[in-house]
Amino acid sequence: MKVKEICSFLDSAVPVAYQENYDNSGLQAGDPESEVTSALLALDATPEVIKEAAEKGCGIVITHHPVLFHPLRSLTGRSLAEKVVIEAVKNNISIYSLHTNLDVFGSGVSRKMAEKLGLKDIRVMVPLENKLIKLVTFVPVSHAEKVREALFSAGAGVIGNYDLCSFNVEGFGTFRGSEHTNPFAGKKGEYHKEKEVRIETILPSHLKNNVIQALLAAHPYEEVAYDIYPLMNEYTGAGSGCTGNLPEPLDENEFLKLVSDISGADRLKYSKPAKGRILKVALCGGAGGSFIPAAISSGADAYITGEIRYHDFLDFGKSIMLVEIGHYESEISCLEILYELIIKKFPKFAVRFSDINTNPINYF
Repeated sequence: MKVKEICSFLDSAVPVAYQENYDNSGLQAGDPESEVTSALLALDATPEVIKEAAEKGCGIVITHHPVLFHPLRSLTGRSLAEKVVIEAVKNNISIYSLHTNLDVFGSGVSRKMAEKLGLKDIRVMVPLENKLIKLVTFVPVSHAEKVREALFSAGAGVIGNYDLCSFNVEGFGTFRGSEHTNPFAGKKGEYHKEKEVRIETILPSHLKNNVIQALLAAHPYEEVAYDIYPLMNEYTGAGSGCTGNLPEPLDENEFLKLVSDISGADRLKYSKPAKGRILKVALCGGAGGSFIPAAISSGADAYITGEIRYHDFLDFGKSIMLVEIGHYESEISCLEILYELIIKKFPKFAVRFSDINTNPINYF
């Protein structure tokens, strides 16, 4: 397939609209029109990873961390980013990254870690804000079900763990078409009253265009009336970190062993449990120290993340058990997420995991 096809899928499956303002997720380098037969997955793109991709015949490297956070002013190979881009261009390899959008994605980095821990009742810890809109439209009774199905298929109507959500009320609409119309109901030039259903449903703002196109395609009227309202509700379908409950309470040693086993961390930094046993757990992949207050507010007994500052241990360590597992260790499972997404969409496309450990941190 072409590079642009896999990029287009990833752009929509893990919405680029979710990324932070400072981020640079998306296609980092490469020709969108290039043909590729396989992809290499890695947490970071390094010159060694690009060479590995070339040796394995992978035309695109898909990473979590972007190569380019800042504009390049030269290509001399002085910085790591320059070296990676030069190596990619030499070998005709594209680079695509999913960073903070994959972090907050509903089935993203933190949730994968929560699932590996065996947590139950998993919920987003810090939901996104200003990402929801409401669509209201008016449909003849005969076509209400068809229009609802089209809206739901396009991604509308999801609230938490529920889908197919809408509110419906019957009434009547009035209209008169000019001589240039071809009305679905009534006659041109004549006042008409039609029994209609007012359909209200909620959707993430990045799906607005897709949902409106689905509405227009399913609606029988020439001129479709609809309203869009911005909402201040939190979007619980995506956000930073997550919380959940262990199947049963664990003591300090049992919990730390579980965390070590699932993360592969050589060493753990932690504070003593504030409570005797750990049941509710909060976690966040990457550098999640800023979300410690949110973890405490959630009622969690322990909080796991990739990086925690000394003073955070000092300030919050008596309120909640803090566990630092390492940035790399907290995010490496994101490659499994990407593999599952791509293979489900393109089952005949070859996807490989990099054999190179790009973790720059070593322990003695």
